[in-house]
Amino acid sequence: MEINVFQAALLGLFACLASMPGLGGTSIGNYTLGRPLVAGLVVGIILGDITLGIIVGMAIQVVYIALVTPGGTVSADVRAACYIGIPLAMIAIKGNPALAADPSGADAAALATTLGATCGTLGAILFYGTATVNLAWQAMGWKWLEKGDTHKLYLVDMVLPWISHILCSFIPTFVIVYFGGDMVTTLLNSLPMDGIPMKTLFAVGSLLPCVGIAILLKQVITKATDFLPFFFGFTLAAVMGCNLIACSAIACFFALIKFELSKIESKLEKVGTTGTITASVDDEEEEDI
Repeated sequence: MEINVFQAALLGLFACLASMPGLGGTSIGNYTLGRPLVAGLVVGIILGDITLGIIVGMAIQVVYIALVTPGGTVSADVRAACYIGIPLAMIAIKGNPALAADPSGADAAALATTLGATCGTLGAILFYGTATVNLAWQAMGWKWLEKGDTHKLYLVDMVLPWISHILCSFIPTFVIVYFGGDMVTTLLNSLPMDGIPMKTLFAVGSLLPCVGIAILLKQVITKATDFLPFFFGFTLAAVMGCNLIACSAIACFFALIKFELSKIESKLEKVGTTGTITASVDDEEEEDI
C-alpha cells in the first residue's frame, strides 16, 4: 500500500478539521472526526480499504476511550493518532505478509495500538504548537476589541486558526504519511516476527488497550457493585455471542428499567419529605408499580 500526494493531502485536511472547534462546534470536529473509530472509516475510504481502516481504528479507539483534556492539558493528541497513526498502521499491516494474512488478529491490533499511541504522544507537540501560534491571533483579537472592531472577531475564530492548523496539522501529517510509509514497511520487514524487537512491540501493544479500559473504569466506577454492569457486556459477548448492536439494545432495556426505578425513588423521597401523598402522585405510583 502506497500513499500518493492527493491521499496525503486529504489526510492532512482531515487532521485540521478534526482539531478545529470552528467546524460546526467540537461535536463534529474534535469529538467526531477526531475519534479513532470514525477516523478509521475516513482513512479507510481515502486509502481504499475501509475494512482495514475500521479494524485499526477500533484497536486505537480502545486506548483513547477515556482520554480527556482538562484545561487544555493534553497527554496525547488523538488527532495525530488518527490521521498519522492509522495510515502508518495500515501500511505496516499491508506491507507485512504475516500481518496481512490476519489483519484482525492480535498481532496486527498490537502493532496498530503501538503506532497509534506513539504518534499520539508525539502529536502532543503539534497540539501545543497550534495553541502557541493561536496566541498571536488572540492578541490581534484583543486589539480589535479595544478599538470596537467587533466584526473582525470572526477572523480570530473562523479564519486565522486555519493558518495555525496548516502549520501544525496539515504539513506534519502530509509529510509523515507521504514519506514515512515506506520507512515503516522497510523497518518491519527487516525485523523477524519471532525476534525480540517484534515480540516486545506486540507485548506493549497488547497492554495499551488495558490502560484505556482502566482509565475508563476509574472515571465511572464509584463502588464495587458498579463492576457488575461493566462486566455484563463482556459476558454477553463471550457467552451469548452478542455483537455490539445486540449488546447496545440489551443495555438500552436495562437503562430504561433503571430510569423507571429512579423515577419511583424520586417520588418516594418527595413523599417522605412532605409527609403527604397527593392523588396524582398516588395514581402515578400505582401505574408505575
